[in-house]
Amino acid sequence: MKYNPNRINRFLLFNLPAAWLTGVRVTAINDAKCEVKVRFRWINQNPYKSMFWAVQGMAAELTTGMLLTKCIEESKTNISMLLVGSKSNFHKKAVGKIKFICDEGENAKELINLTNKNNTHKAWLKAKGIDESGDIVSEFYFEWSCKCR
Repeated sequence: MKYNPNRINRFLLFNLPAAWLTGVRVTAINDAKCEVKVRFRWINQNPYKSMFWAVQGMAAELTTGMLLTKCIEESKTNISMLLVGSKSNFHKKAVGKIKFICDEGENAKELINLTNKNNTHKAWLKAKGIDESGDIVSEFYFEWSCKCR
């Protein structure tokens, strides 16, 4: 798959419909980072008039997962990946347009390189959720395990 926002968002429609329906969209992806946006709407709200934490988690996980998937495909190695852990911190209400950014492309590449040398390896990747005023609303940490098949 060619990694550009349009193809990834089409992939979401057919393979991750919950993310697509709640408005999660990839806006940019390159070797260094992946960026995903989601706007606070009726469909993704919680009873407290902010974005439901699980929608934020989907957007954050997508940033780290797509970055890692891109690195795996570019390595031309048969590697499987599995999410094995997660942690999150919430700093303020998520309202408006929230941008999730994972800028750990180097860590993702290092994980794939280590996986090529050893059979299985794990790494934590971080995604930050930033609102329109530039404040961090949430931080997510995902532990990915990669294994040579």
